[in-house]
Amino acid sequence: MGIAHFLADSDGGFVPNPRHGAKAAAMLEDAQQALSRCKRGSKRRRKAVQTVARLHRKVRRRRLNHAHKTALALVREHDFIAHEDLKIRNMSKAPAPKPDPEQPGSFLPNGAVAKAGLNRSIADAGWGVFLAILAAKAEGAGRQVMAVDPRNTSRRCPACGHTAKENWPTQEKCHCASCGHTAHADTVGALNVLRAGLVHRKAASA
Repeated sequence: MGIAHFLADSDGGFVPNPRHGAKAAAMLEDAQQALSRCKRGSKRRRKAVQTVARLHRKVRRRRLNHAHKTALALVREHDFIAHEDLKIRNMSKAPAPKPDPEQPGSFLPNGAVAKAGLNRSIADAGWGVFLAILAAKAEGAGRQVMAVDPRNTSRRCPACGHTAKENWPTQEKCHCASCGHTAHADTVGALNVLRAGLVHRKAASA
């Protein structure tokens, strides 16, 4: 799962990230600004509150609808589904402040602005909601879903097994420094996640 694509599968397919929150951001900003200009207790303010709430509900409904459709398609097509065991709460933490040792009371840049944007994108993607829906649909259909450790899944060459940071030269590209195998990094990650899941399933059933 990711931001550029909502998810990538081990067959080389991609599900686009709909970015419902980002698409509604301009309308939400206008509605919230209109709300801030309203006098407290006024009829106009009550209507502005309803408008903001309605926009948020619309985004949530669209996000849920996308999650349900995506999960249903996966469950219908596969008996076994492995996914990354993502620690979403940890991934969304704000970066710790960096005190400036040369200027007491001052702080160095810590990438907080960029991290805030990434956190919004993670929340907008709704990975946690999707995984909960996927698990529920899989259980109801008698399918198996397994979460596996995501470490090095995009750095391990699926062709020769060589694992190194250099195998992932760009965000989208995986190029093995050992055998030269080249593929989309998300596809490589998905394939390695599936293989790890199959190994764990075999070990559990042994």
